[in-house]
Amino acid sequence: MSEKHILVGQSGGPTAAINASLAGVIAQAREAGCRVTGMRHGIQGFLAGHTVDLAQALPDEGALALLLRTPASWLGSCRFKLPSLDDMAFYDDAFARLEQAGIDAVLYIGGNDSMDTIAKLGAHGRRAGSPIRFIGVPKTIDNDLVGTDHTPGYGSAAKFVATATGELFRDADVYDLKSVTFVEIMGRDAGWLAGAAALAGEPGAGRPDLVLLPEVPLDEDALLARISDLLASKNTVMVGVSEGVRTADGRLIAAQTVAAGTGTDEFGHLAQLSGTSRYLAGVTKARLGVKTRAVELSTLQRCASHVASKTDLDEARELGRLGVRAALDGQSVKMCALERVSDAPYETRAALLDVLEVANKVKPVPRAWISADGMDVTANFERYARPLIAGEEPMTYVDGIPARLAPLA
Repeated sequence: MSEKHILVGQSGGPTAAINASLAGVIAQAREAGCRVTGMRHGIQGFLAGHTVDLAQALPDEGALALLLRTPASWLGSCRFKLPSLDDMAFYDDAFARLEQAGIDAVLYIGGNDSMDTIAKLGAHGRRAGSPIRFIGVPKTIDNDLVGTDHTPGYGSAAKFVATATGELFRDADVYDLKSVTFVEIMGRDAGWLAGAAALAGEPGAGRPDLVLLPEVPLDEDALLARISDLLASKNTVMVGVSEGVRTADGRLIAAQTVAAGTGTDEFGHLAQLSGTSRYLAGVTKARLGVKTRAVELSTLQRCASHVASKTDLDEARELGRLGVRAALDGQSVKMCALERVSDAPYETRAALLDVLEVANKVKPVPRAWISADGMDVTANFERYARPLIAGEEPMTYVDGIPARLAPLA
């Protein structure tokens, strides 16, 4: 049997765990005697002829171990929307490049838009009778992919959000004055990451008093009334707020701020979704007359490998391994997924889904996991999320800084 050739790429926003999936792909492929080539900057880079021989770039187990603990997308990423399947010229050219490179399977590590890429490539492969296999390996801090219990990248980002929120509370609580701090957390259409702020501790010891999610429209008057009530009995009020919070008519709060002028990306998303916390801090200060602060965790929450969840890294690596096994078993147009077996003790098992069941869909936080007034998450949410932030991967430090794999040239 000839040596199989696997092409692997990373796409979308980076995370603290996406390289763990890449490490899993490479390790499993090597064990199976496969050659592995990396796309530089995702499918867009591959189509431009940019690849890297991963046998040379990552020659030994030491390099793979360091890759696992290195944040962001080591191969480089892209946000590139494949055209409609009607564009035969595009797909014929893409497949000609894959065939010329001798590719047997494509593994693409990414989120919702990346699964759209796998779905389209797989659909063209089927109509063209191509033997190339296409497998999606999930990654997103938003945790909004349907069909999987949770998504690699979420647990580590959630751990950072909870840690940072708790520290921000202690910072804000040192003064004897009334103040309200809004902590803005990523999440365009789903509030999974904002909800993780509730894992920061007990109320009054780090946990936000209120958590606002995109799943429930924001009523400004009701929010200000709750804040006013809280300030009557305490000095420091903390509000965790998703960047994707909307008004009752569906308008993004962020669209009323600086984000409105940033345009959209290739997938139609607001290019820079931020400003929700600043808007709410301004309204609160104007109407309640108290000190306010807006804190945007911004891109810090994506790649904070110094507080990465070991559970997250382990599961990310395993799904990378599963992707290789699936492709070598003849599976195609599938996404690797996690099924929860139990909460306590925490246990999951890996599975495969039809990628068409995932692409271009969003998994919201269940309404039953959000408080009746829409301003907090429930104990069921915390029970779901807490196991995902468990454990710490041992870190190696150089001159006081976590050791990272050197970037590709």
